[in-house]
Amino acid sequence: MSNFIPFTRPSFNQETIDAVSEVLRSGWVTSGPKLAEFEATLSQYFGNRPVRCFANGTATIKIALQVAGIGVGDEVITTPISWVATSNVILSVGAKPVFVDIDPITRNIDLNKIPSAITSKTRVILPVYLAGLPVDMDLLYALAKKYHLRVIEDAAQAFGSQWNGNRIGRIGDLVSFSFQANKNLTTVEGGCLVLNNAKEARLAEKFRLQGLTRQGMDGMDVDVLGGKDNLTDVNAAIGLEQLKQLPSYQTRRAQLARLYFDVLHAALKMAGLDSLKLELPVEDFANTNWHMFQVVLPLEQLNVARSQVMTELKDLGIGVGVHYPAITGFTLYKNLDYKTSDTPIAERIGRSILTLPLFPAMADEDIGRIAKGLVGILQKYRKIERS
Repeated sequence: MSNFIPFTRPSFNQETIDAVSEVLRSGWVTSGPKLAEFEATLSQYFGNRPVRCFANGTATIKIALQVAGIGVGDEVITTPISWVATSNVILSVGAKPVFVDIDPITRNIDLNKIPSAITSKTRVILPVYLAGLPVDMDLLYALAKKYHLRVIEDAAQAFGSQWNGNRIGRIGDLVSFSFQANKNLTTVEGGCLVLNNAKEARLAEKFRLQGLTRQGMDGMDVDVLGGKDNLTDVNAAIGLEQLKQLPSYQTRRAQLARLYFDVLHAALKMAGLDSLKLELPVEDFANTNWHMFQVVLPLEQLNVARSQVMTELKDLGIGVGVHYPAITGFTLYKNLDYKTSDTPIAERIGRSILTLPLFPAMADEDIGRIAKGLVGILQKYRKIERS
């Protein structure tokens, strides 16, 4: 379908294509001078904190856990509404994810429920900033200080987001970002970790490249168990160009988000669906980067499953996604004795959430088309209200 609207699409200008071509022609395509330049530029972006880049945003969280010394017997408090990588990496280092239910408004981990989940084995709080919306950073770090815990911020979706005027990554403990193709800033695949000091940065370097401590004329040495998670100069060249375009991307995303609120409210009212409890995101234009625009369908008021809504939107040329089902509902986690009933808000949100298209290259009229399509489906399947 030629006029199909995907739920996301990256933007690459000619300068980006030229930058990649330059790297390819240079003959140095793996980790090298462009990566060093990208890391230095990111460090400036984050207030001169140390930054190291990795092959993907999963590696960044895993290495953050390793830098924090998390392993067998440790517990990490996190959210059940995230891409499953967040908790998979906790398992991969031998630790135990402890899922705390979410706030139904922000859809992020409910910080007020964290104290009751803390045990003598708790070492880390790992919040996820869903769709780019951060948690209450003041409360988060007050909890960490009170209970003597490390914080690893899964800010995979929050590049460019803020908390009370402070850019996410400029403050806090360990902060992980993803540069995957659907993110606000992409290197196609990749990620970065903002660290606290040079010692942590050097340890992160070792973890990303087989634990290598030195190499050269005098031989080499390895003193920790590392992996192969380095970012290439090709990816770094893309990232450098994306950073230049980020302000315009952010402005456009905010414009589109505002249109969504205005058009959806108007469409629901025009269709006589004022009583329909379609849950929209928090209207936070100060802190979030509008990575995604998600609605929660009022399935209890509809005679339709989410999957059918998605199918009918696709038939209208509108691509949507699900971000995310509750992690505790996956077979791997059910086999580890996790239950969705332990986090009922996450279970409800996870089976009802729908991600609508949002990316800088969208046209204003795309928002109207999406809203009309969604509201038409909701009207079609609305249950008859009995007096």
